Amino acid sequence: MEKFPQPPFVRQTQDMPGTTEQMQPVPDHGEESYRGSGRLKDRKAIITGGDSGIGRAVAIAYAREGADVLISYLNEHDDAMATKALVEEAGRKAVLVAGDIQSSDHCRRIVETAVRELGGIDILVNNAAHQASFKNIEDISDEEWELTFKVNIHAMFYLTKAAAPHMKKGGVIINTASINSDSPNPILLAYATTKGAIHNFSAGLAQMLAERGIRVNAVAPGPIWTPLIPSTLPEDSVVNFGKQVPMKRPGQPVELASTYVMLADPISSYVSGATIAVTGGKPFL
Repeated sequence: MEKFPQPPFVRQTQDMPGTTEQMQPVPDHGEESYRGSGRLKDRKAIITGGDSGIGRAVAIAYAREGADVLISYLNEHDDAMATKALVEEAGRKAVLVAGDIQSSDHCRRIVETAVRELGGIDILVNNAAHQASFKNIEDISDEEWELTFKVNIHAMFYLTKAAAPHMKKGGVIINTASINSDSPNPILLAYATTKGAIHNFSAGLAQMLAERGIRVNAVAPGPIWTPLIPSTLPEDSVVNFGKQVPMKRPGQPVELASTYVMLADPISSYVSGATIAVTGGKPFL
């Protein structure tokens, strides 16, 4: 609990969507620490936003647990190639698909590529997200509001709708929500609103797909040290990021990996409709 970096961090900013190697400190995705035990042997997973942050940590963990992965990402090619190399070092197949998940056609291409290149879909991790900070509602353009919903919730619908027909009984969908769905940060109004929608979408979808033997759950992270932070938050917020939770620090992406593994593991067969909070001690109600 105490081995990871604590604020204050150095002042830093990046252009959106940010890259891993420019961060100080560089996030820990489990490159050196995650050890697998075959919990997802020969499973086939799609991970959106799998190039960096939480998505990279999940890709590493899934590969080391025995899964092949398709990594969907926007345009962060260097980060995506680094994640691909880590998956392949674990002896598993990695497929990269770049592009904008705002497009329903692109979402369908992701699924079609997974079916063709991986041989099926057992796990869908809807993790990619867009966020931007604004002090006043008047500062949020119509285009920004729509972009946030298209990336964070519309794409989740498109991907799930396309993937579900390819999933057999035992399939798993895991959606990344946020502590903002319960305790919204006012400067992240659009982002927080979509995360509330994801929470509701996951709960309803779990009931809809139960008869088909597909489980649906959500993960609600607290403050996690990813490229989104220096590329979307004010510098003062970055310096003290994570200080507000009981552990007094942000979580590292690797600290969420075991939650995504647990939810994907067939042994968790009665876990559906749940939201697992990973918040550094801050209650999620």
